[in-house]
Amino acid sequence: MRIFFFTMTLALLIFSTAFAAENVGHGRKIIYIPIDNRPVNLKQTVEVPHKLGYEILVPPENLLGTGATPDKFGKPLELWDWLNANASAADAAVISTDAMIYGSLVGSRQHELSAEEILSRAEKFKALREKFPYLQIYTFGTIMRTPRTGSGSGTEPAYYQQYGAAIFEYTALRDKSETDKLSAAEKAEFDRLESEIPAEYLDDWLNRRARNFNAHRYLVDLARAGTFEYFLVGCDDSAMFSQTHLESRYLTDYAKGIVKTKFNVMSGADELGMLMLSRAINDDTQHIPFVAVTYNVGTGGETIPTFSNEKISESIDGAIISIGGLRVSDPKNADLVVAVHTNPSGKTLKGDSSKNNRHAHTGIGSFVKIVKSYVKAGYPVGIADISASNGADNALMNRLKNDNLQFKIRGYGGWNTATNTSGFLIGSGVLTKWLDEHEIYELLLTRYFDDWAYQANVRTRINGGLIWTIPGEGGLWGLNEKKTGLEELTTQMIADFAAKNIRLPENFALENFAVRYPWSRTFEVDVHFNLKEK
Repeated sequence: MRIFFFTMTLALLIFSTAFAAENVGHGRKIIYIPIDNRPVNLKQTVEVPHKLGYEILVPPENLLGTGATPDKFGKPLELWDWLNANASAADAAVISTDAMIYGSLVGSRQHELSAEEILSRAEKFKALREKFPYLQIYTFGTIMRTPRTGSGSGTEPAYYQQYGAAIFEYTALRDKSETDKLSAAEKAEFDRLESEIPAEYLDDWLNRRARNFNAHRYLVDLARAGTFEYFLVGCDDSAMFSQTHLESRYLTDYAKGIVKTKFNVMSGADELGMLMLSRAINDDTQHIPFVAVTYNVGTGGETIPTFSNEKISESIDGAIISIGGLRVSDPKNADLVVAVHTNPSGKTLKGDSSKNNRHAHTGIGSFVKIVKSYVKAGYPVGIADISASNGADNALMNRLKNDNLQFKIRGYGGWNTATNTSGFLIGSGVLTKWLDEHEIYELLLTRYFDDWAYQANVRTRINGGLIWTIPGEGGLWGLNEKKTGLEELTTQMIADFAAKNIRLPENFALENFAVRYPWSRTFEVDVHFNLKEK
């Protein structure tokens, strides 16, 4: 009798899984309001839900943040009108609080809104819940970043170009003074920086942050009251000691008592939308994804990557919790096995560094051995390539090519920051269980073109001088007249790189390959292609 019951239960589970796989998103609608319209936040994030059959309702792009200047920050009040007009047609909503309050991520850094205006916009979330009580609401916001220097990108206030390094050091020492003891030399440096940074600039920067922080406190109150299914706060580009880290400590303390299955603060920014969309889909399917994690030899999970204020193991565990998942020790039971490629030393290289070449370095052999063993066992492997920031590790990618592993894994990430990579991989990777091989190949190719071909190789050459061979006015952060010519050159360069380095699966071919610069700057690209089955 027990054997019969077990057999019937197993059969029902198999039938249920097969049925669900064919009907995951059928007839379901999710509103998605991204932090801005960059491909990583919009196009690439909605790609997996689309493949699953969900209808993703996105506002018109002219309402979203489309650039780094005030005229392109997005239109919060019109976004609220759009959201209220469309909420009744949706089953769930995944919403960037930065978009709804400031217009975009960059808008949150440069806005001139009063505390009253900010709070008024934040209060609209309470009204949204009251007006649409059955809408599943998932929100994500960011604590303002603390760049080490001014970048010239125009994404910070103008004065940050000159005083950014000093502001970073000043706030880092301020953060450290609250958690550790400053040496006499550090105290003297703190006093020197405070006297040298113009008071009006420091006041402007800190006051804007204070207004943003108070908005987060209010949103935490809403999370505590059950307004959101989940509220995820990311620490934009940060460091172990920084103003961003200080504010994350304060906000975490303020949110005491709220379980991490409802609220969390973690490093990251551009991956948050993918994590919350994944959470919405996992809740919709009533599926708890199991995620196993393995690290490279050496420092491994203890690594504190560049642009992060916590160990990568903490960020990864936070990402798993935020999607409604459960970390498991046995890869046999996992929906996704995340293989984290760190440098054994714990140091993060730069994607555009001369050291990021094809020559095998310490840890490559051991990591590839781990990946090969998992692939051979039939596990769904996703590689979080975080040994370098802002680009893939060329030595690792060369080994994956040579060992014919490029299309035997289920996911890959090597873009921007470590948490961008790991968070996006986890959020999208657990959903690939519902996808066929063709769809998974398409997702992998997007990452290979973007993270490997462009970020780790082509962009370095363009920024290193090729941009100046294109006629017309323009520069790295404003292509202007160079845009069309540079898009043509970049398309050809990535196509040539792919022909030499990406081994497509048999019976597949690429068509209509093209590259665009959506924000008219060289930092990011939008890759278009069709993967045709012969």
